[in-house]
Amino acid sequence: MASNGLAAAVLLLLVHIGLLSSSCYADDPFVYFDFKVSYITASPLGVPQQVIAVNDKFPGPTINVTTNNNVVVNVRNKLDEGLLMHWSGIQQRRSSWQDGVLGTNCPIPPKWNWTYQFQVKDQIGSFFYFPSTYFQRASGGFGGFIINNRAIIPIPFATPDGDIVILIGDWYTRNHTALRKSLNGGKDLGMPNGVLINGKGPYQYNTTLVPDGIDYENITVDPGKTYRIRVHNVGISTSLNFRIQNHNLLLAESEGSYTVQQNYTSLDIHVGQSFSFLVTMDQNASSDYYIVASARFVNESLWKRVTGVAILHYTNSKGKAVGPLPDGPQDEYDKTYSMNQARSIRWNVSASGARPNPQGSFRYGSINVTDVYLLRNAPPVTIDGKRRTTLSGVSFVNPSTPIRLADQYKVKGAYKLDFPEKPLTGPPKMETSVINGTYRGFMEVILQNNDTKVQSYHMSGYAFFVVGMDYGEWTENSRGTYNKWDGIARSTVQVFPGAWTAILISLDNVGVWNLRTENLDSWYLGQETYVRIVNPEENNKTELPMPDNALYCGELSHLQKPEDISSGVTITASISTVAVTVLTILCALMSISR
Repeated sequence: MASNGLAAAVLLLLVHIGLLSSSCYADDPFVYFDFKVSYITASPLGVPQQVIAVNDKFPGPTINVTTNNNVVVNVRNKLDEGLLMHWSGIQQRRSSWQDGVLGTNCPIPPKWNWTYQFQVKDQIGSFFYFPSTYFQRASGGFGGFIINNRAIIPIPFATPDGDIVILIGDWYTRNHTALRKSLNGGKDLGMPNGVLINGKGPYQYNTTLVPDGIDYENITVDPGKTYRIRVHNVGISTSLNFRIQNHNLLLAESEGSYTVQQNYTSLDIHVGQSFSFLVTMDQNASSDYYIVASARFVNESLWKRVTGVAILHYTNSKGKAVGPLPDGPQDEYDKTYSMNQARSIRWNVSASGARPNPQGSFRYGSINVTDVYLLRNAPPVTIDGKRRTTLSGVSFVNPSTPIRLADQYKVKGAYKLDFPEKPLTGPPKMETSVINGTYRGFMEVILQNNDTKVQSYHMSGYAFFVVGMDYGEWTENSRGTYNKWDGIARSTVQVFPGAWTAILISLDNVGVWNLRTENLDSWYLGQETYVRIVNPEENNKTELPMPDNALYCGELSHLQKPEDISSGVTITASISTVAVTVLTILCALMSISR
């Protein structure tokens, strides 16, 4: 067995070198990351608990790449259950095989490893990754994902003096398996135990609300300098207001789109959303400053302890932060302020850089719509004795054979292409029901939230245009309020309770793409679907071929050979590094020979 494992590893090394040798002269280099995903014990809120770490870090390391890089991530699953890593907001152009969700990929089994390989084609901006299966994001496994501009493309602001990633999110002291058990038992999760900032609990700004011994995040900056601060809400279901005491937040970018630059004293960041701000350290540093992430649209007196607090420390600071936290919006029962703030976020249409839709569809206001879907969510319902969430009356059931894999092997009955264009009028049902998208079509999706809490919606494979939102029921006349010029292009948008949000999507990316709520509890219970987009032309090159290392499950489990992965588990972790070293030597020799 040892010789077989060594042979497999050597073969994999040669494959790496063969695939990558062309990059000696290519404009789009390869970058490599090795992820070991495992459990560790941590106490972010002072209570020891099991969390999911990447390379023994919680949160995981930041992936930092450049537009058009080819990204190779070898993931070793050290958990006791299947694992998929999802790259939220990364469009996976022409390759939904790499998206890392159950509709397109079989989970990586425990003790196995799998290598993702994808190009961050024509993208820039601030994103994050997380484990997408079995409610695992509630225990961690997340980290930042930065795509920098290529040097030849100017950014629409002066180069910042530094780059800071901040991950905020609600948190429970129960791990994901306990939370999952509650949901499976028909129960709500209840109020979170706190809000984490970069995996750490709150600074003790109040001895009554924050106990002793909590480790908090401390961010050190130099006076007078300007930093790009990238903030991601990686939590479960709580909208958070983000603010830095006495500092303006100059909004510059959101999920790959440069924004019209404007200052905010605070900004609501909903589950799954990402923003980057330019923050100038222009205060007198008489003391440190609070960084705050507090829950929105809740009973604030009850939720005071559910507040994340970190420290911004100037190198010339004269003392610790003291006193009350800076106030957030005073609109506990009035969400108009938050909606108006969301409407104020607009796309910088004059900025240079990669466009979210390379085919030029950014003149979205003049494109004819080919498909319209009204997707309505509601409070949880009971279907066949189970507590479920729905979209338009359909509670999605993940297929045993992923949709894209079923298509590849013509597996019948794996799913249905019958997702309704309008909400069902009959009783809700549990189905693997998928939207049949029109290749190169232009789809209008209206997201109607009839639940009592804010919902965030995400679509893989795309940046969509946010063209409108308002309270009440959407009607045909609502189109008259759409922003047809500079609506922000992004991948995750909020829908306020009792309100609607309209998005437009240019369906130019072939594959099977997840459209879901980012609220983890609602997602887990079925509030999602997929959009299947197929190029009808034969022998087309609009989709990359199925990867050689694709995993098999469900009806195709018999095709999976255990030795495909497990034989090389103990040695493949360093193969990418070895391949890079060998490739570097080969490139140097080629250069000398020329």
